[in-house]
Amino acid sequence: MSARPDPAAIAEEQRRARELRTLVDLACAVLRQGGLDRSEGEALVAATKHRALELFPDKEDVFDLVLAPRFRRILEEGTAGKGARVLRFPGS
Repeated sequence: MSARPDPAAIAEEQRRARELRTLVDLACAVLRQGGLDRSEGEALVAATKHRALELFPDKEDVFDLVLAPRFRRILEEGTAGKGARVLRFPGS
């Protein structure tokens, strides 16, 4: 017999996931606008990562695998310049 999932825990997980999606989408939009210099863009990504890890502790490897390459690509395509190293990206 399986345990029933706690509806409150499920709702909280969904809330945190929505907040993370909103945070990442907003950070990406700000980076794409191109109004930030490289150091400001890097600071925005670092702050986004910090909040993501507050929402989902012990998921740094997931951030580095899924979101960091997305941020790197946006920075490389934008005014931040080629080779921006916002975070330690695997394989770079």
